[in-house]
Amino acid sequence: MIAGPNRTRGGGLDEAALIARFAEVETWIFDLDNTLYPAATNLFAQVDVRIRDYVVKLVGAPPEEAHRLQKDWYRRYGTTLRGLMVEHGISPDGFLEYVHDIDHSVVAPDPRLGAAIARLPGRRFIMTNGTKKHAEAVADRLGVTHHFEDVFDIVAADLLPKPHRETYEKFLREKAIDPTRAVMFEDLARNLEAPDALGMATVLVAPRGVEEVVRETWEFDGRDASHVHWVTDDLARFLERVAP
Repeated sequence: MIAGPNRTRGGGLDEAALIARFAEVETWIFDLDNTLYPAATNLFAQVDVRIRDYVVKLVGAPPEEAHRLQKDWYRRYGTTLRGLMVEHGISPDGFLEYVHDIDHSVVAPDPRLGAAIARLPGRRFIMTNGTKKHAEAVADRLGVTHHFEDVFDIVAADLLPKPHRETYEKFLREKAIDPTRAVMFEDLARNLEAPDALGMATVLVAPRGVEEVVRETWEFDGRDASHVHWVTDDLARFLERVAP
């Protein structure tokens, strides 16, 4: 399913308008977790557990309270790490190494997605609130590493995560990207607000059934917001349509 600004009451889309808009795109920017791979893979659930365990050790709280704190910081600051830095003054290096020490083998190769990305004209980037090492491990499993020019990670962002507008501005400036000729793919609607304000096209990747994955209710908010231009439940299929 693909829906967007030209969607009809029945969920259809003006195909010509879709193709015309994406013909102008010269830079393709993808979030990593739950965007390039399906949320149902539950890879990020491993990270989630390790973040909780880190908070347990740091503040001495039981797991339930640590989980509550973790999610509160995530919502208010963009990442739990940012909350820990602001409220507890932690050094990020040990945290990032610990929480991304996970089993990436649950991510399956996706040759269809790789072929679709390879056909995209212009430049391609991964922009993530995770680490470059984590992003490269995921991309290697998917089989798409060689299709991307670079990974802009949380370290490159000076530890200021999406959805902060300054992070997008830094990324655009350093990579010499014209936002009016770029598109951002994300699984969180709030992370598309700044890209829209900066002039990018925006696509929310929201596969069906992700409500069953361990995620916060608020993460599903904003699907119908004006800063979300298109919504798809199948990233590879969307790319095949806009760059056949």
